[in-house]
Amino acid sequence: MQQWQMATLGEAALELATVDVPTPGPGEVLVRVKAVSLNYRDALMIDTGMGLPVSFPFVPGSDMAGEVVAVGADVTRVRVGERVVNTFWDRWFDGEHAPAGLKLFGGTLQGVLREYAGFDEAALVRAPSSLDDVAASTLTCAGLTAWFALFGAGRKLVSGETVLMIGTGGVALFGAQLALAHGATAIVVSGSADKLARAAALGVTHGIPRQEGWAEEVRKLTQGKGVEQALELAGGDMRETMTALAPGGKVSVIGTLGGDTLQLPVYSMLLKRAHVQGIGVGHRQGLEALVTAVDRHGIAPVVDAVYDFADFAQALAHLRRGAFGKVVVRVSTGSGPVA
Repeated sequence: MQQWQMATLGEAALELATVDVPTPGPGEVLVRVKAVSLNYRDALMIDTGMGLPVSFPFVPGSDMAGEVVAVGADVTRVRVGERVVNTFWDRWFDGEHAPAGLKLFGGTLQGVLREYAGFDEAALVRAPSSLDDVAASTLTCAGLTAWFALFGAGRKLVSGETVLMIGTGGVALFGAQLALAHGATAIVVSGSADKLARAAALGVTHGIPRQEGWAEEVRKLTQGKGVEQALELAGGDMRETMTALAPGGKVSVIGTLGGDTLQLPVYSMLLKRAHVQGIGVGHRQGLEALVTAVDRHGIAPVVDAVYDFADFAQALAHLRRGAFGKVVVRVSTGSGPVA
């Protein structure tokens, strides 16, 4: 089989290599990878390793959808022929607090940019029946991050509330779609007029240009109340986000495009009794709940572009310059037994 790997850090080290197809041991599953969804952290892992203990040769990529083609002894969660997606963390199954010592795919574990990948059966979830492999591959990180922010940690979103998304990447658009599906109002803030128009075409309730003072527009749209939840995907200076927040509201900090240091106005935070939480994707139970929600509500993930496996470099370049939704690499369209 072929896989993208690197012997050292840095994009220049990426190469398409030929290696043996893994053989599943007891409790393990072999998956024919059909599609891999890219996240900005994949680019950071390639560039710097993000301070993690990377094992070389390193295969990047954390999110895939594929087909089970072989199982080891004692596997009960999945069967040969089933379509699956993988979890982001290896052993976080439920609960708001992740257990110590977790490992992640495309980080402390080898990634999924390969034609076949082996998993412990506990790291797999059945894919939504309503989505093809390209769309299903976007659930592992972006979809689950949005779901966990809204429903998995802290106060849960309820119908009639308002959710604010900063940006129009994969997590932001998933957040908007999930909010709308659950009877909430979705507000998106973006510096791109074109992306705001595309968000409106998806059914987003309000789009606001990202310029100084944009939070006042949010407050006008909410009759002065503010939003109950905010997905903070920029990070950095959060003064506008806190101004837009309603008393008792929740901010889920997800992105770091504005820098790795947050700036919070303390009086606004105290007087509003604001809840500020960090989101590190989510657990397997959340991914299963997301799959159910996708099928029940007919949610179609937003995919900006799909690239062939051999064109991973072009997909990575698209990821770096910013996408509306997700960038996906199509790995395989085949089926049947392992060659």
